[in-house]
Amino acid sequence: MYTQALIDEFKSGICQSLDVWKMSHDTQIELLTTSENATFVAQDPHTGDKRVIRVHRPGYHERREIESEIAWINALRASSNIHTPRPISSTSKNPVVSIQTGNREFHAVAFEYVSGHEPHVGQELPNWFATLGAVTASLHKHSKAWQPPKGFTRKRWHLDTMIAPDGLWGDWREAPGISRVDKSVIHQAIEHIYRFIAEYGDRGDRYGLVHGDLRLANLLVSDERLTVIDFDDSGFCWYAYDFAAAISFHELNPMVPELRDAWVRGYQTVTTFEEEDVAALDTFIMLRRIMLSAWLASHSESPTAHELGEGYIQGTAHLARQYLHARSCVMY
Repeated sequence: MYTQALIDEFKSGICQSLDVWKMSHDTQIELLTTSENATFVAQDPHTGDKRVIRVHRPGYHERREIESEIAWINALRASSNIHTPRPISSTSKNPVVSIQTGNREFHAVAFEYVSGHEPHVGQELPNWFATLGAVTASLHKHSKAWQPPKGFTRKRWHLDTMIAPDGLWGDWREAPGISRVDKSVIHQAIEHIYRFIAEYGDRGDRYGLVHGDLRLANLLVSDERLTVIDFDDSGFCWYAYDFAAAISFHELNPMVPELRDAWVRGYQTVTTFEEEDVAALDTFIMLRRIMLSAWLASHSESPTAHELGEGYIQGTAHLARQYLHARSCVMY
């Protein structure tokens, strides 16, 4: 979807909308990344103001959903110790701005720019996962206590919207390079996931409003501070799922058990995380991996899909075999 022509159109649309964010027309705009959305950095040479502007992919979030995301971020910033960039209000007081590209309209939001870098995969990562566990627990405590405003709307992540053929991220069965054997073993893992979740349940201490995408790319570290960015996938889901999201694209890394222990340890410094929740983490890791396989299949034009290639679905099948073997399930 994100061709150079469309990126150029987005830049043009942002330039025409700079007034609404009180930025001058000399503002320099550069593409930062494309994933679900297209994200740009805008810097005003006259004021020194630096903003991150996210242009939303059409057909995924409605305006009210984006407004609800911003409402939760503002509530977190006002009443918790979570570090996350401040949403920038527009001159209309609505943080969601419509930009025009040709005959199409896209939603855009702006955030303050926060410096930092993604945590490196290495010996320091468990320490950051302990910090992330504590941050995630604080997010969940806020979620459980917060009363959302009237009209608050975010997606509900349940098994049918996550891994069914018509799931929100697409169909994992369409992954490039998938074999009949791969499909069979992943299908068996899904059957076990459904049975597990039916027993685990979705009561209020296990299911609620979560960030939903705390992967390394959405964390910024600077000195001792961990900043959480990109609440675009926030919605209602199992709290334990937030750990699975944190190890996205690293599910087969031998460090995962150490990262899990550090995350749980950090989480428990803030609030409880029961043994049943710890035992559920492997199931949510498997669930997330299948979701990512579906996302890559439906976003084949994305840089992430190009980087990971066809081998990712084979890795998903390998993880499914490990998952089933650990539960003494028969594989065909």
